[in-house]
Amino acid sequence: MNHTKLLAIKFASCFVLLFLILGFGYDVSFGNVLMISVVLTLVSYMGDAFVLPRTSNTVATVTDFVLAYVVIYFMLSILTVGGNLFAASLISAVAVTIFEYFFHKQVQSEYNEGEREEHRGGDYRLQTEFSEELEPDEIETDENGDGPRNNRDL
Repeated sequence: MNHTKLLAIKFASCFVLLFLILGFGYDVSFGNVLMISVVLTLVSYMGDAFVLPRTSNTVATVTDFVLAYVVIYFMLSILTVGGNLFAASLISAVAVTIFEYFFHKQVQSEYNEGEREEHRGGDYRLQTEFSEELEPDEIETDENGDGPRNNRDL
């Protein structure tokens, strides 16, 4: 899957979830939900790009929960006045995290299928070849003793 498609899926789902929870449940305006969704999508996607390939789905999902909670809480505190920021952020972060769990599974399965199709040849377990020199400190000289002997003289 390409990045544009992944970002579009992530943004659309994030926006729908946040609009249902924040828009209807906490009377946050459409524009504010849109802005929170854009910021959360970008931050979450960058987080996934770093965390998901290096760890498991569980670690990436927990990281997404923390990111979602922090981003939603701070964006709500900046964009709105009053209200129960803790509950709104917590419920929204839980909903986004549930989606992210399944999203990660889909991304990993797509990535693994792509890896099977695009098999990169080569063994990356590199080794060094060692040899043993008989007399490493001696330099061969020509018959006259003038300098090093080269292959042309043989």
